[in-house]
Amino acid sequence: MSPTSETAKGGRRLVIVESPAKAKTIKGYLGPGYVVEASVGHIRDLPNGAAEVPAKYKGESWARLGVNVEKDFQPIYVVNHDKKDQVKKLKELLAESDELFLATDEDREGEAIAWHLQEVLKPKVPVRRMVFHEITKDAIQAAVASPRELNKKLVDAQETRRILDRLYGYEVSPVLWKKVMPRLSAGRVQSVATRLVVERERERIAFRSAEYWDLTGIFDTGRPGDNSDPSTLTARLASVDGKRVAQGRDFGSNGRLKDAAQVLHLDEANARALAAALADASFAVRSVESKPYRRSPYAPFRTTTLQQEASRKLGFGAKATMQVAQKLYENGFITYMRTDSTTLSDTAVNAARAQVTQLYGANYLPEKPRTYAGKVKNAQEAHEAIRPSGDRFRTPAETGLSGDQFRLYELIWKRTVASQMKDATGNSVTVRIAGRASDGRDAEFTASGKTITFHGFMKAYVEGADDPNAELDDRERRLPQVTEGDPLAAREITADGHATKPPARYTEASLVKELEEREIGRPSTYASIIGTILDRGYVFKKGTALVPSFLSFAVVNLLEKHFGRLVDYDFTASMEEDLDRIARGEAQAVPWLRRFYFGEGTEGAAGGAAEAGNGDGDHLGGLKELVTDLGAIDAREVSSFPVGEGIVLRVGRYGPYVERGEKDSEGHQRADVPDDLAPDELTVEYAEELLAKPSGDFELGTDPGTGHQIVAKDGRYGPYVTEILPEGTPKTGKNAVKPRTASLFKSMSLDTVTLEDALKLMELPRTVGTDAEGVEITAQNGRYGPYLKKGTDSRSLETEEQLFTITLDEALAIYAQPKQRGRAAAKPPLKELGTDPVSERPVVVKDGRFGPYVTDGETNATLRRDDDVETITPERGYELLAEKRAKGPAKKTAKKAAAKKAPAKKTAAKKTAAKKTAAKKTTTAKKTTAAKKTTAAKTTAKKTTAKKVAAAAESAAE
Repeated sequence: MSPTSETAKGGRRLVIVESPAKAKTIKGYLGPGYVVEASVGHIRDLPNGAAEVPAKYKGESWARLGVNVEKDFQPIYVVNHDKKDQVKKLKELLAESDELFLATDEDREGEAIAWHLQEVLKPKVPVRRMVFHEITKDAIQAAVASPRELNKKLVDAQETRRILDRLYGYEVSPVLWKKVMPRLSAGRVQSVATRLVVERERERIAFRSAEYWDLTGIFDTGRPGDNSDPSTLTARLASVDGKRVAQGRDFGSNGRLKDAAQVLHLDEANARALAAALADASFAVRSVESKPYRRSPYAPFRTTTLQQEASRKLGFGAKATMQVAQKLYENGFITYMRTDSTTLSDTAVNAARAQVTQLYGANYLPEKPRTYAGKVKNAQEAHEAIRPSGDRFRTPAETGLSGDQFRLYELIWKRTVASQMKDATGNSVTVRIAGRASDGRDAEFTASGKTITFHGFMKAYVEGADDPNAELDDRERRLPQVTEGDPLAAREITADGHATKPPARYTEASLVKELEEREIGRPSTYASIIGTILDRGYVFKKGTALVPSFLSFAVVNLLEKHFGRLVDYDFTASMEEDLDRIARGEAQAVPWLRRFYFGEGTEGAAGGAAEAGNGDGDHLGGLKELVTDLGAIDAREVSSFPVGEGIVLRVGRYGPYVERGEKDSEGHQRADVPDDLAPDELTVEYAEELLAKPSGDFELGTDPGTGHQIVAKDGRYGPYVTEILPEGTPKTGKNAVKPRTASLFKSMSLDTVTLEDALKLMELPRTVGTDAEGVEITAQNGRYGPYLKKGTDSRSLETEEQLFTITLDEALAIYAQPKQRGRAAAKPPLKELGTDPVSERPVVVKDGRFGPYVTDGETNATLRRDDDVETITPERGYELLAEKRAKGPAKKTAKKAAAKKAPAKKTAAKKTAAKKTAAKKTTTAKKTTAAKKTTAAKTTAKKTTAKKVAAAAESAAE
């Protein structure tokens, strides 16, 4: 029976979605009988801190967790503080409605939000669960006509996942606070992702480069060539006397050959000698091997493959990709972007095949539609792949989109259309060339080629590669048309040296790929996980590479030694499988949580904490006992890493440092390590350099005026000078004396600053003189540079040195000039990065008011703490701009709105006063006025609140 038939004629239906943008789009597809409102994400969650725990639970031993571990892990849910007004509004709208449609996203998270809405709103009208995977008119109307019931299994699975993550985070994080550094965090997937990045850096630290040589020959067929039949080919030395020549893959990370007996390792001398011996040799084609080449199209995008390809081709980070995709989905351009599926509906297949015929011709269309098997184990949703929405795909040009949204839509559209096209076909050829050296050795060179006779799907789309040096699928390498026995002349033979490279660091794309292949976490959460480890300082970026900080080394070290089971890759993946079993109804949540938290039995783990955390049994461990028994954790040990030559790197509460010897012992040395130093760059030699640098206070001399010692120091905010006050000088209270302090100019350094410089610096601000009216003019150094100040009138100076040298006449001359309004002349760029792939405008790095930033003339993005002007790559610049664009325009501040409302308050106050005066005339009039006033006040309050909430909701979604 349709919802309409169960609702009174002219009834009102309330539809609740997650975001205001989605609400606006859906409202346009529904009739006047529907009110569409947003919950603006989750409306309630576990309490975030002790202050949010309801009073009746305070004092309970488990209350800080927000989960009653003593009573079947019952969660405490509280309405988020910033959602209370929105909940109130939803209740008011529901009170005026005859039917409720919960239209949140069709996944675990969306199902949980729908359940929370039902629990909080307590509707007394019929409730429907409305689901759709694309926001088009047909899809929305079909969803309204065919609602379903709330899927409690999905809700239970999401609730179990949320409780598990709370127990993990709230129990393990305090251990990090105590043993490593305050305000750190641990998480079920976050910690494992960090461990992956750290392990890759450990491999790079342990790596030892190996050198190997080979030969490159340019061979001539002796006949004129053309595009289809070149006259020359380039081949590499493959073997000598039948023994294969060693390549990079033959060496281990220790720099040694894996199997020295099977390969020939050429050094420089041997390679050059062989090249000389082959200089006059005769060469001939030993064999030609030709094989048919066939390449099938790539599957349509799912969440992770979209993130990877957007990173490779558009320079987007995972977070930026999901933000842009969210906007495309909410505005009806693509289907739901959080999906594990590569399946296309019949509607989508027909739309794609129609566009193949229309745009590329029937010759590119296979006889039968292509289907793609899911590659993700336990895919949690029954969504389609990510594709253009509707039963007819809009070409990118038809969408009217621009910027990042256009580029991402184009990527999705091309991939979807290409997935329904024919294979690319051609031939791959391997040519072997033999020659005998003057010393009798037989040398064999090989060259490989590829020709594509039918491009098929490659006409529409070719996938990118993580390795920038990798050849893409559509790259052809044509070789001369030769046959076995053909003579060839060696035009040139050169010896080439190579060095093995350490394993590449993860990028966002390759880390997403690794997590998915290991079946750790859920693809829809990877973007937020990577964002978390970046925000926490566990990882920073160099270009697009993810580099672990020394802090993450300490955190991972502690977790591996004392919570090994919790960061074990297989164990984490098996937990994901357990959660999926709960979602399918094959396992119960409470017994599973009890095993995870208390151990094998209900009373705790049979063994000790170490066994519970690192044992090999099939139990889930015993988290509670594990986090209680902290005596075995040596805080200094987990944060210390030997560098060599007696030097140790330590992670302290204020950052990493290197140290030799014990504190307070003779010969003890210590030096801070730069925060942005990659761990694999901390060599013994570099550590020696850091320790050799002067540290501590630089004694500059005595101030002749006060007799105080003047020193220069390197502080948290840069180098500065200060005075040493005599012992006994009060440091607190009303008689406290603060030492004079001043930052060094940019042109000064700790090595060169003098006592004279220090005394001048500490005299700032300097009085330059007074003007004709007796107003004092001072020279000061501020946040935005040196300036003059006369009363409230400030004028910028060109250099810091002018603070010492400017005269009164020069200052008066500056003030005699009209004050410049608006911005000063633009500074020249600090660095040019190239052309942005999205805006196609030149990107440069500039120095701004709040520090360096990248800009393409339309979008500005401030460099992060770990970005350096000198080393920033074009790709990193494009990524910062993409992230900024994905966030959309900056939110408007509330100040203007508040300013506009102020007069209204005064007017209201006057009217109220007038009413009160008039009301005194008669008792009847007084009662009537009061009643009217109360009613009007309530109505006005309702309207005002509704407007405020709507405005806040719309602003939150931007």
